[in-house]
Amino acid sequence: MNKLKYLFILLALFVACKGRTPQPAETTDDTAIIISDADKSKFYTTQDTVVIFDSKYESIKYCKEEFNAIVDDHPEFYDDLVYKPDWTYHTYGNDFGSEAGQDGYYVLYAYFLRQQNGVEKYAEQRQKLTEIYLNINHLFQQIQGGGTYFGHQYYRIPAYAEYGIYELAYCEHGEKSKTYDIGKQKDLYIQSLRQLIKDENEVAAMHMPKEDIQERNKELQKAVDEVAKNIIDFFYLRKAQEFQYSYYGYFN
Repeated sequence: MNKLKYLFILLALFVACKGRTPQPAETTDDTAIIISDADKSKFYTTQDTVVIFDSKYESIKYCKEEFNAIVDDHPEFYDDLVYKPDWTYHTYGNDFGSEAGQDGYYVLYAYFLRQQNGVEKYAEQRQKLTEIYLNINHLFQQIQGGGTYFGHQYYRIPAYAEYGIYELAYCEHGEKSKTYDIGKQKDLYIQSLRQLIKDENEVAAMHMPKEDIQERNKELQKAVDEVAKNIIDFFYLRKAQEFQYSYYGYFN
């Protein structure tokens, strides 16, 4: 790594740890990542199959040839400079063009960044952040009456969570400035979610049976309970707020 690139990484991380997410300047095709074949080779798999996404509902697997072709074609997945998945996809994901293709790109992004962050090292933090995001997604899925967007988010949330772990992994090496009690801030945030549920249920009650409203309210309150349970410090509170306000800004 040359000195200029090293300094840029340090500057980006310093900015991120001060509360701003590192984002690249406007770029063109001339700024494409160049990584030597020797550098790529260490990311190749020798296994016949690589499982990159595994849940109780499904697994996403690549055979060795497919996976190694992705390593060849998408060095941004393992480059030293890491950016938010949305920017990375829109810059380098042209060959993953459909909505399902975009889902697949985010799953790959999460897989590679997870190896860099540390699969076991941050397992607990990753689980907490993922649960927060999944429950916020579920909350708004029910409030908005469903839609394909929320299904796609299911596959993209691991990438959003992994980028959050990337921020945490580097920023925790420095001195944490936000160490005060977040109890009141957390209470206000959780109250805002419960107020949203109350307001939405009052509107839904105009065309839904009372029994359905009660059942929906129980389900939504459970989702908020899970969010509250996993917000244990300033990091998780801010990531919950950032995720909600970035991806669920509904006003109609």
